[in-house]
Amino acid sequence: MSNTISVIGLGAMGTALANALIDAGNATTVWNRTPSRADALVARGAHRADTVTEAIAASDVIVLCLTDYAAVEATLHDLGPGLSGKTIVNLTNGRPDEVRAIATRLDGCDAHYLDGGIMATPPMIGSPHAFILYSGSADAFAFARDRLAAFGRSHYLGEDPILAAVNDLALLSAMYGLFGGYLHATALAGSVGVSATAFLSLVEPWLAAMMTVLPDYAERIDSGDHGRDVMSNLAMQSVAITNIVAASRSQGIDPAFMEPMERLAQKRLAGGFGTDEISGIIEAMRRK
Repeated sequence: MSNTISVIGLGAMGTALANALIDAGNATTVWNRTPSRADALVARGAHRADTVTEAIAASDVIVLCLTDYAAVEATLHDLGPGLSGKTIVNLTNGRPDEVRAIATRLDGCDAHYLDGGIMATPPMIGSPHAFILYSGSADAFAFARDRLAAFGRSHYLGEDPILAAVNDLALLSAMYGLFGGYLHATALAGSVGVSATAFLSLVEPWLAAMMTVLPDYAERIDSGDHGRDVMSNLAMQSVAITNIVAASRSQGIDPAFMEPMERLAQKRLAGGFGTDEISGIIEAMRRK
């Protein structure tokens, strides 16, 4: 069964994963709670499993792509003996505590567990733009790596199974922060009649320019030194942040996106770090 693989869960992402496996020449078995979702894949050469048990028995590598970890638990319920020796690759988005629980359970079933985070939309799967984070059993990753390459670039992060989930959520946090900032900015500009298209011509190059400071911020964060060679100190930047919040209110725009940034900046200022770079706000985010 060197190139066999089963995909359990055929939503938009699971279907994209199965299609990529078929395109790469893998013998692919598929299962979904609603059987008709497998029809197009079967027409392309996939084998339809009638039960989860059959899907797991068909392959040595099992890919799970389900709605949430409750669905993972329900799908694998009472399948302990059938999981022995299998490599389970769970690409369901979840929290670190959920990952730890399922990893412990599967270890007890003598299965080999890999958790994964998909950094792509369904249409990107199989393209050079898609990449997948993996963590968990190094042996399992080595065993399944060639088949998993069908999805996109693979990044193995280490043996701790929660590494992929934490990095997945962290990357999504950066993405949603960018989207949220853009949407708030566009709403604020729109309050004086600037169209989103017109504002894009200003905000796109501005964000691209601001991205160039991230390597400097990363060095400051790793060293813990936010006070060296400061380009724009927090005391000055906090005035702008507070003005954004106040202007949003006066323009009828909900400032909820910016209020946490204002609170964290004020917390950092209260600690006496007004002369530091704004990167120091990360220290206010961390639990002490």
